[in-house]
Amino acid sequence: MSTRIYGSLARIADFSNSNFDMQQLDRSKWATGDYVEAEVVGTSTALYHIEDRTGHMVKVESGDWVVGALGDRAATLEGVGGWSDIQDDGHMHALTSAGLFGRFKSFSTLFPDPLLLKYRGHLCRKGRKVCMSDFAMRANRHEFSVPTVLLFGTTMSAGKTTTGRRVCKELDRAGLHVIGTKLTGAGRYRDILSYLKTGASEIYDFVDGGLPTTIVPEQQFRDAIRPVLNHVHDRQPDFLLVEAGASPLEPYNGAALIDELGDNIVCAILSASDPYAVVGVQQAFGLTPDLVTGPATTTSAAVELVQRLTGLPAINVIDPAANTAFRSFLFDKLGLDEASIGQRDVASAEVVADTQA
Repeated sequence: MSTRIYGSLARIADFSNSNFDMQQLDRSKWATGDYVEAEVVGTSTALYHIEDRTGHMVKVESGDWVVGALGDRAATLEGVGGWSDIQDDGHMHALTSAGLFGRFKSFSTLFPDPLLLKYRGHLCRKGRKVCMSDFAMRANRHEFSVPTVLLFGTTMSAGKTTTGRRVCKELDRAGLHVIGTKLTGAGRYRDILSYLKTGASEIYDFVDGGLPTTIVPEQQFRDAIRPVLNHVHDRQPDFLLVEAGASPLEPYNGAALIDELGDNIVCAILSASDPYAVVGVQQAFGLTPDLVTGPATTTSAAVELVQRLTGLPAINVIDPAANTAFRSFLFDKLGLDEASIGQRDVASAEVVADTQA
């Protein structure tokens, strides 16, 4: 009997091995966000892993069944493709380890061959296909007014999540309620899980809005993301951390996200691949960040070049020696009083000590 693995795109659903049927549907009935099952085929490589519903990576082998969702990806450093590129033979790829299914039409030669799958059918109930949107957050109104720290990048893998973890850690240490989110990009659970592990009290992403990726028509993106923002608003955090996957210029609706956040953005941090990329994003997108992080800040020479080219401050957040500088920047930008927070921490420690005594 084959092993069935549910990709993390199925984490919002209520699937078990007995509450759905499998039906092969005509291609005219396929759509973004459909839950489908595929069989692992081909020769195993280092990419034959699936991120399960808890965020753990599971090695898969030929003959295993994987539940995922149809979608599209346009990753500048890895691969480009989508479900509409799947041929009549039913062969497809895992476009991400989360169980995003489609077929690569362009794939980086720097990586081993991607996980190859063969379509088995759509997950159906009472003759109707099951979709991610069936389990999406809903809202009867749209309201959002939470102070927001926005993380965006010049490309994928530019250090956004690393910077986000540092933001979560500093705000948590300050005793503040912060929610971590990723609201554009391609579905993977590990990024926002890392926010939960470093100080965020809650985490959400566009998957909670019913999307496998945010490569969808703009209005569909806005309709999906607004209930998520509304839910965050109702939770009343001190701050919301929003990571925008990829860059604002890629087809993931980054510009629409920034428009949705509007004047709630109180701090914008750009993670850049190199100093010249900072200039490119500024000129092309017209969004000036408050700070630059990422590989563009790896050395003092890089930091100086960023400052000379753009006039912007730059901090290497992975350097422990820069922790104080980053904390000071963040607190100053967010209007937080380090002294009062420090006094509150001391008072809390004294309370704990008295209780233990």
